[in-house]
Amino acid sequence: MRNLFFASAGVAALVSSGCATTSPEPRPEVAAPAAPSEAVAPVAPQIPLLAKWSGPHGGVPPFAQVKVDDFKPAISAAMDEYRRELAAIASNPAAPDFENTLAALENAGRTYANVETLYGIWGSSLSSPEFQAVEREMAPRFAAFEDEVTQNEGLFRRIEAVYQSPDKAKLSPEQQRLAWLHYTRFVRSGAKLDAAAKTRLGAINQRLASLYTSFSQHVLGDEEGYTVVLESEADLAGLPDSVRAGAAAAAEARGQKGKWIITNTRSSMEPFLTYSSRRDLREKVWRNYVNRGDNGDARDNNAIISEVLKLRAERAKLLGYATHAHWRLENAMARTPERAMELMEAVWKPAVARVREEVADMQKVADKERAKLKIEPWDYRFYAEKVRKAKYDLDQNEVKPYLQLEKLREGMFWVAGELLGFAFTPVTDVPVYHPDVRVWEVKDQATGRHVGLWYFDPYARPGKRSGAWMNAYRNQERFRGEVTTIVSNNSNFVKGTPGEAVLISWEDASTLFHEFGHALHGLSSSVTYPSLAGTSVARDYVEFPSQLLEHWLATPEVLNTFALHHQTGKPIPQALVARIEKAATFNQGFGTVEYLSSALVDMKLHLAGDVNIDADAFERDTLKALGMPKEIVMRHRTPQFGHVFASDGYSAGYYSYLWSDTLTADAFEGFTEGKGAYDKAVAEKLRKSVFAVGNTVDPAEGYRAFRGRDAGINALMRKRGFPVPAAAQTKSQP
Repeated sequence: MRNLFFASAGVAALVSSGCATTSPEPRPEVAAPAAPSEAVAPVAPQIPLLAKWSGPHGGVPPFAQVKVDDFKPAISAAMDEYRRELAAIASNPAAPDFENTLAALENAGRTYANVETLYGIWGSSLSSPEFQAVEREMAPRFAAFEDEVTQNEGLFRRIEAVYQSPDKAKLSPEQQRLAWLHYTRFVRSGAKLDAAAKTRLGAINQRLASLYTSFSQHVLGDEEGYTVVLESEADLAGLPDSVRAGAAAAAEARGQKGKWIITNTRSSMEPFLTYSSRRDLREKVWRNYVNRGDNGDARDNNAIISEVLKLRAERAKLLGYATHAHWRLENAMARTPERAMELMEAVWKPAVARVREEVADMQKVADKERAKLKIEPWDYRFYAEKVRKAKYDLDQNEVKPYLQLEKLREGMFWVAGELLGFAFTPVTDVPVYHPDVRVWEVKDQATGRHVGLWYFDPYARPGKRSGAWMNAYRNQERFRGEVTTIVSNNSNFVKGTPGEAVLISWEDASTLFHEFGHALHGLSSSVTYPSLAGTSVARDYVEFPSQLLEHWLATPEVLNTFALHHQTGKPIPQALVARIEKAATFNQGFGTVEYLSSALVDMKLHLAGDVNIDADAFERDTLKALGMPKEIVMRHRTPQFGHVFASDGYSAGYYSYLWSDTLTADAFEGFTEGKGAYDKAVAEKLRKSVFAVGNTVDPAEGYRAFRGRDAGINALMRKRGFPVPAAAQTKSQP
């Protein structure tokens, strides 16, 4: 069983909140629900949430039967069943071996996994005030239960016995990997601590769980509580029709028909800052967005951050690590914070230098227009678009009419067929949790074999957290029979006018492909044990398949067939495609610095150790020391940095996107060095060595099996248009 006690409570997700190239996605992958344990009778399913998933396609989540009032009793009952299953393993009189201990552990907790999956979906996508009250109550209970499992001495002794047994050498490589995974996770969760330390660790984890819940609810509250209402045509100056339509729909949904509303989410903020010629309103929208969680009110997150950092530092010391960062990175590809910092610092200086050039270009445009201003953060996107037009004769408004959400989805399906042999067919025989959600069955093109289900939830709405992410509702496995996966992609596109195509930006299209890359990683899984399946890999490796898929958006095959004008249906002109290719490295200074500043602050916060930290002051001082350009803010300012403070997920790990993109850039050159982006032989090697193996092999070994060597940063620097330093290949490689 995928061990939920190592995750934060709630459905696992991999998340991106904007430009997927340099942004993130935050939580550990979800467990794989399936049949109940054979060893212990399951709880009686008086509550629908407790029933084994039934229906077509190997069983599906019973969304139509979910009631918020059922969550607390269902979680309690599922916990009790899980306790009985674990007690049966721990008290087994037979000598510990792989089957009666590790395989039994894999098979335990299936009802709990099902319930937690549903609970997490409600938390991320349907977070009503009633559900938020349940979240606040249940967060410490989830944490206490996770500690109860990892502090089960009888269970750990059996895991340790199997891991240290000479007979381990007789196990298959995948079984040995599973033994390592369970043993190291228990140890890293405090299984070897004395009683007093375990008690303190439990108190820390419970308090952290409550703080994480408060943090995320505060950010969601600020996203829903702050909007900018546009009253007149003058307020719409510069906005293209697609942005106007989305703002009108947002206003109507909030009972203000006839007006326009810019909501406090990235998908609404970014296009407004790009196109609005009303500088006063740009600043207002920008300030709303960057001050989420930092308004000095009841939803201010600064005190929460300070307490979280202190507790994490204390926990790391209890567990025997110098800092939280050292604990988090021990089993990542980077291994140490120092290696992660080395990579970030190698990229930071050339990225900042590029920003200086970008700002100079923008200032020239502003001066030429006699705007009488110095470029500020709320001006960056607006003037960058003007520079793009001047330098490359490329206007995003010229591209956007060809980027229809549904056509791009079809393009993603086609790419999945070409690279991985998947076919997608819409199905309507499964329940969904919201009318916006649609479902496709995924099959193997060659054999017709059922591979899994893909759920798509594309639109923003109240109660849904911002950003974009992938969920695994059920992991693939075959050690107790063939179990296929269920995955979802979740976005926050502005829905717009009914019946009209939803048009998205190039950046949003990249994010769409990015998240689909996570889904394909899960769908491609071909392993025996669910704890090792799909995206259950090292944090700084999990973004590799997703960031890699972004490269296929710009291929001529996708653009010529699926980038069709929403009114004429004609394909995007080749001259426009050529201009897109020419501008491929445009604004990479902004994108890299915006992301990398967040990653550096994250790491430095967690390397600071057991000191009192004022989050706002630390952020300000750190950025000043780094030489952060004043025209840019962090992609995720500390008070709204959900990747880092809404769970442990990406804490001291936001660098992962850069680490993974180092692999991504090198890997795509593997295609271009061959027969191109659709080279079948390279794609098959990628599927076999990366997408299919999950966590059954060390990620570095998996990458070497695909590429034949390690990846340096040369390809990354070329991809972003930065100069390649002479020592890059030897000093700063994953």
